[in-house]
Amino acid sequence: MRVTDVPTRMRPTFSLQLVNPPFGDPGLLVDFLFDKRALLFDLGDIRALPPRKLLRISHVFVSHTHMDHFMGFDWLLRVSLGRPNAIQLFGPPGILAQVEAKLAAYTWNLVQNYEGNFTLLVGELHPDGDLERARFACRERFQRQPLPTIQCDDGLLVSEPGFRVRATFLDHEVPVLGFALEEPRHVNLWKNRLGEMGLPVGPWLQGLKRAVLADASDETLICARWQSEGRSVERTLTFAELRPAIRIVPGSRIAYVTDVAHHLENVRRIVKLARGADVLLIESVFLDEDAAHAARKFHLTARQAGNIARAAAVGQVIPFHFSPRYAGREAALRRELEQAFRGGQSI
Repeated sequence: MRVTDVPTRMRPTFSLQLVNPPFGDPGLLVDFLFDKRALLFDLGDIRALPPRKLLRISHVFVSHTHMDHFMGFDWLLRVSLGRPNAIQLFGPPGILAQVEAKLAAYTWNLVQNYEGNFTLLVGELHPDGDLERARFACRERFQRQPLPTIQCDDGLLVSEPGFRVRATFLDHEVPVLGFALEEPRHVNLWKNRLGEMGLPVGPWLQGLKRAVLADASDETLICARWQSEGRSVERTLTFAELRPAIRIVPGSRIAYVTDVAHHLENVRRIVKLARGADVLLIESVFLDEDAAHAARKFHLTARQAGNIARAAAVGQVIPFHFSPRYAGREAALRRELEQAFRGGQSI
């Protein structure tokens, strides 16, 4: 296990990886285990992620644009140039102008030679729920092309059959976004029942899972393909025939919160965002003995983070974004958070 992997007790749909060790720049990569895509929360130093992982990213969610949360934009752009894919990027007020300024800092006179028209679709969330949007396409030299503004009810930024992402506004002396990733439903498949039908497990099951999440009708045809004794085997079945092998359970929830001041309104919003989450990843920048310094810096202590996680009744809390002043004292930060989470000290 790499030091940045996040061990969780969730059902295996998402793989969570902190982009850097806890003293490094914040960032979370969420890899879909059964789909060729990934989500990235925050864009600080992302050089630890190999290009093959960066090229899986379909959505980026930026909490705010302090340098340790946004400097990786240029590297993601560098890896993606010439590719045919698009990335949706979401952030707080000001993100559109900041993306435009970054793109304008480069010369794009040769982009017509690129085979792929890499495109950024950027959404700027406002406190009233308006999502101001624009398109930046490589072959148009990344000139800003406005898109219609849409309304994000209850902070819902993305809603697909397999996942949703919500945001809430938090305070770090500047507006910061906290995020929650929700899996609406989780599809389990009974291997023994598939075996009784003469069907092996394999990649074809992803098509079946997508059909479940799309509320397919009983007449929907599912094609099962696999290799047997060196030859290809194919069977087509109706969704109704496969239904006995399907079990639907509630999906997983993950919350990501970093760079927030400790005050009642922030606590209320974080608890609402993360309530009942399987995993809460939350900054734990300072020890509580330095709470006054944390307040001046608009950050949480490990104890405050643990108390918030307990109030939100999350299943598991993962601390990150430790201050370098505690180099060699990582265990103390983790212990303080865990004691607050388990012991229920006052928020």
